[in-house]
Amino acid sequence: MTDRKAELAANLAQVEERIAASCAAAGREREDVTLVVVTKTYPASDVRILRELGVRHVAENRDQDAAPKALACADLSLTWHFVGQLQTNKVRSVTSYADTVQSVDRPKLVTALSAAAVRGERELGCLIQVALDAESGERGERGGVAPDGVEELADAIAGAPGLRIGGLMTVAPLAGEYAGRQRAAFDRLMEISSRLRSAHPAANMVSAGMSGDLEDAVAAGATHVRVGTAVLGVRPRLG
Repeated sequence: MTDRKAELAANLAQVEERIAASCAAAGREREDVTLVVVTKTYPASDVRILRELGVRHVAENRDQDAAPKALACADLSLTWHFVGQLQTNKVRSVTSYADTVQSVDRPKLVTALSAAAVRGERELGCLIQVALDAESGERGERGGVAPDGVEELADAIAGAPGLRIGGLMTVAPLAGEYAGRQRAAFDRLMEISSRLRSAHPAANMVSAGMSGDLEDAVAAGATHVRVGTAVLGVRPRLG
């Protein structure tokens, strides 16, 4: 086993222990929570090692990094998630490799994703990014739609060819009433998810929690946690 493979295996084992312990504490089955490893800034070789170690879901947040990496790993059986703020001029590229876009936050993006999915003859899962630091009609500091905009956006996705409404995603806010209160933020997301599922029963994904707060997300009921640093290490500084 190479040094890097041994390092990633050890890190994955620690993250797995954390998820399993959190599920047990919450009275949930381990299978209820999907680990999505965020591989941004790390090379395709790491993605290959992760797949050897059993990882099935990987995520990226910049198309310029993700597109060549996905191409280099096209022979692997992986589910690719796009989790970053997405500009419409990158949609065609992202749609070519992503299975799920977790950061849908405006109608214009829904329209662009739909057109690209239809053109590429693909069905794309979409999660609405909820900004818990945004006022009505605004977007959050880190992207996302205000809670009162979720219903309208969900209806737009559900009615768009080539798209499937999968559920919700959030990033614990750095400002506002939920700053520093990750568990409260994730509980709020679950309330919004419950309302969404009353209108769109299949939209049952809830993506929340990262390396530092995955326990709070699992306790609240998240179905997917997005973990980067705890698996891959401290990220290289981008140029």
